[in-house]
Amino acid sequence: MKPLKQQTPVRSQCMITGSADVEVFFEMDAVPMMCNVLWPTRQAALSAPTGNIHLGFSPSSGHIFNTVFDADLLDYDQSYENSLHFSPRFQRYAEWLAADLIERYQLRGKTIIDVGCGKGDFLRLICQMAGARGVGFDRSYEPTLEDALNPQVTFIQAFFDEVQDDRYHGDMICCRHVLEHIADPVGFLMDIRQALHQRDDAVVFFEVPNALYTLRDKGIWDIIYEHVSYFTPNSLVRAFTTAGFDVLRVDETYGGQFLTIEARATDHIPGSAISTPLSGAQLAGLVRDFADVYHHKFDEWCSRLDAFAVTGKQVMVWGSGSKGVTFLNVLHTQDQIAYVVDINPRKQGKFVAGSGQQIVAPQFLREHPPQVVIVMNPLYREEIVATLAELGLEADVLVA
Repeated sequence: MKPLKQQTPVRSQCMITGSADVEVFFEMDAVPMMCNVLWPTRQAALSAPTGNIHLGFSPSSGHIFNTVFDADLLDYDQSYENSLHFSPRFQRYAEWLAADLIERYQLRGKTIIDVGCGKGDFLRLICQMAGARGVGFDRSYEPTLEDALNPQVTFIQAFFDEVQDDRYHGDMICCRHVLEHIADPVGFLMDIRQALHQRDDAVVFFEVPNALYTLRDKGIWDIIYEHVSYFTPNSLVRAFTTAGFDVLRVDETYGGQFLTIEARATDHIPGSAISTPLSGAQLAGLVRDFADVYHHKFDEWCSRLDAFAVTGKQVMVWGSGSKGVTFLNVLHTQDQIAYVVDINPRKQGKFVAGSGQQIVAPQFLREHPPQVVIVMNPLYREEIVATLAELGLEADVLVA
């Protein structure tokens, strides 16, 4: 991998409050800068640029962030691919989420804005289910003939803040898995609030990875350079109230891996009656213990991979998303694992940033049967086991 020159820490104050109480508690250096950009050749993947992660924690806000993050080093374009909608498990979640939002906020026939819509999967889904009109913003969106002929949805290949047009406002602003990438989250939320055009009836819905899953449930493979922020319920609520929103609801969803928040803009002093699941002291305790938790799990998997190599077992990882990329890189698996399985056809044939494994379709396993399959997300274990059975394969299926 090709390390980039890393600056001294660019931020010593809390991203949410500006407080100077930030303490760096964990460091991970020379990791791929963009996990969700895949490469056309192994050599290109091995030379992918890397950056450093130095996680800081602000006790006053409960926020965790990369103190040496540099947004100028990242470029989101059409090569960025992070869709999860090819998984039946994830698709069921997306359908449940869309139905829940439609029902609670009466979105049938309304207008929905999706900020950071990716390839447009969720926006198409919720608009179809609600008979709603949708407008999606994302540089990584790729135009299709189907979308061009669909009067329900319009896609803008730009970031939301790059388009200043009064035509684009809606009854709901949806923003999923974007805020954690933003170097100034409060400023971004203030821009969203301004875009509501004084509509106090419009609701905003955000979804972000849940830092409690990383801390509490040992989801250590979720740490990636693309994410400058790791939101806890405490810091997510604080960010929204600081930006001028009344917080209506906060939930842990998708097996605790995601945080969702719903809010409305207010001209009054913003507030929240939402109770967070952990006190500041409990959260600080999880942060304090995290480095030990990480190194224990890291050592456990190093030992497992060494044992598989000694016995000559063919090992494959299933899942080339962020979790898989972190796992493959930090454990230095270039010579131990040759292939990564992924059901997303847009990823197949490409190579993993940093570690260089080729991404293959499940059908590839018929000719190259593994003895061990490492599942990167426990929520997908059941469907992966079912797929292996359909292929007539038997393997030890382990959750990373």
